[in-house]
Amino acid sequence: MRRNPFDEIEEMLDRVSKQVEEGMASGGLQVPGTVPVDVTDTGDEFVVTADLPGYEVADIDLTLTEGTLRLEANRTEEAKFADDEGEGRYLRHERTRKTANRSIRLPEPVDEDDVSAGYENGVLTVRLPKESGSEESKRIDIE
Repeated sequence: MRRNPFDEIEEMLDRVSKQVEEGMASGGLQVPGTVPVDVTDTGDEFVVTADLPGYEVADIDLTLTEGTLRLEANRTEEAKFADDEGEGRYLRHERTRKTANRSIRLPEPVDEDDVSAGYENGVLTVRLPKESGSEESKRIDIE
């Protein structure tokens, strides 16, 4: 009986997929651009904590839609080095753009009107009191 040539490829993809899942579960592998988060259920609320060092409050956008908290952070850094003459041409002009994002599906509906967020020393903390959900998107201001 003849073997399907695609069976080997499918087996290899299954092995790679399993390795990626195991790496993510153990914390040893992180997808670039994602933000590692802690999600705590205190009984009355969910508390989401994310480390975002180097970002400013204005760089961070939080939205809550249909029980999913979406975090997006973008920043641009620019470094300029002038030549010894002080004016004229740049010897080096570098720009770096950093983007981080994460979507967190909440296991229970939350009271979207009482959601609060704070950002201090590079740590974002979002408090989401439990209650009934809403279909609309709600922008969350960070204090």
